[in-house]
Amino acid sequence: MENEEKDMITLTDEDGNQVQCEFLDTVEMNDKLYCVVEPIVGSEDYEEGSCYIFNIKENDDGTVDLTPIEDENELNAVFEKFLENNASDCSGDCAGCSGCDDKK
Repeated sequence: MENEEKDMITLTDEDGNQVQCEFLDTVEMNDKLYCVVEPIVGSEDYEEGSCYIFNIKENDDGTVDLTPIEDENELNAVFEKFLENNASDCSGDCAGCSGCDDKK
């Protein structure tokens, strides 16, 4: 098995808790940029196998803000685009995956 290096980021939630996440992808859609991450540490607040999608906003000072998407239609559209962009990354092992229509 290869030892793949993962891109990691640390997010801070509204309660001040730090959450270590693996960066999965950046999605561009409708002239907006989105970040898709998966929490590394499972807890009751962060369900294993779930991903989170944020709108990326670059500030004038070069810093970046990640804001949650509140519109469910926008969230679903970005998630579908993420799945489409990463369809070639499919390992063929459908256990626990709901990412395509080929699930067996």
